[in-house]
Amino acid sequence: MAIRFEKRKQDLASLHEFTRRMVWFVLFGFSFIALSLWAGAIGYRHFAHLGWVDAFYNASMILTGMGPVAVLTSDDAKIFATAYSIYSGVAFLTSVGVMFAPLVHRLFHRLHIDIE
Repeated sequence: MAIRFEKRKQDLASLHEFTRRMVWFVLFGFSFIALSLWAGAIGYRHFAHLGWVDAFYNASMILTGMGPVAVLTSDDAKIFATAYSIYSGVAFLTSVGVMFAPLVHRLFHRLHIDIE
């Protein structure tokens, strides 16, 4: 299902359509964050040999940009943590951008801001 935004000369979507669009974009964003968090926990479990709770905690702290919690001793764990940190920075910010895209589009459309 493709969700298309209104063109500049078209009327804004109804409030019902806008709400439906926001729900889909937020669900997609949160699903992507949850998938990223799951992948990080699996990676910390495998490479750093952390328990599930510690792996989940460390992955969530990295994903949100707070920083690592566990001290990593093996080179494999450090390499995974480096790759996951770089991925997390991009993934989290992209997810937030996706979630707010319909709202920003509606604001620009309403204000007639031409960004072509």
